[in-house]
Amino acid sequence: MIRQFWIAYLTITRKEIMRFTRIWVQTIIPPVVMVALYFVIFGNLIGQRIGEMDGMTYVDFIMPGLVMMSIITNSYTNVVSSFYGAKYSRHIEEMQIAPVPDLVILLGFVSGGMVRGISVGIAVTLVSLLFTDFSIYNPFVVLLVALLTSCLFALAGLINAIFANSFDDITIIPTFVLTPLTYLGGIFYSIKLLPEFWQQVSLGNPILYMVNSFRYGFRGISDIDLSTAIAVILFFIVVLFATCLTLLARGTGIRQ
Repeated sequence: MIRQFWIAYLTITRKEIMRFTRIWVQTIIPPVVMVALYFVIFGNLIGQRIGEMDGMTYVDFIMPGLVMMSIITNSYTNVVSSFYGAKYSRHIEEMQIAPVPDLVILLGFVSGGMVRGISVGIAVTLVSLLFTDFSIYNPFVVLLVALLTSCLFALAGLINAIFANSFDDITIIPTFVLTPLTYLGGIFYSIKLLPEFWQQVSLGNPILYMVNSFRYGFRGISDIDLSTAIAVILFFIVVLFATCLTLLARGTGIRQ
């Protein structure tokens, strides 16, 4: 039985990976080009006027945040589009009818999203070598935060897909929620620059914890305590994972 579930998991994951690698020109290249433009505009042009931030050049400061932004966006996008496509074509119902637990289906979709997020993150990191010196303060923290964050937003993408009733619905959350939270998550600035009130408000943004813990892994600095940041990420993963399993078990958004 375990072997059967393992084969099912590998099959779903392989399908998800092949889905975005077949069209890598559309899934991998655009985010890399976009981040390269961020490096040119914010890192080199504007960054020279800003000067240093937290004791380092501005381009060195924003580099971890730009990589994290790519991981977040692509992990989310891969799962929300793939799962909604499965709903739209109704083959997700066939997967649930098969003797495969919802847990295996969930892990398969999430793993595919994580692979895409990490793949784009690696590509963006390699591009950053053209603009900044590459150094890693703590490789374990970098890897851990990248994996946890990609898992978290792959789960979030699946929840969005479950409740979506049209292709327009899968763009609402990324546009009006995910993008603002990402830009306000400390990618381009340290929250120490904000007034005390807005620093406290910023602490309610979960992406702030991911960006800062990732920056710690690369640069050794963070506005947030590392253990607190990891705990916050793990908390959201547990909540979203339980939510996804519950929604799949109930057939929410699937069984009409």
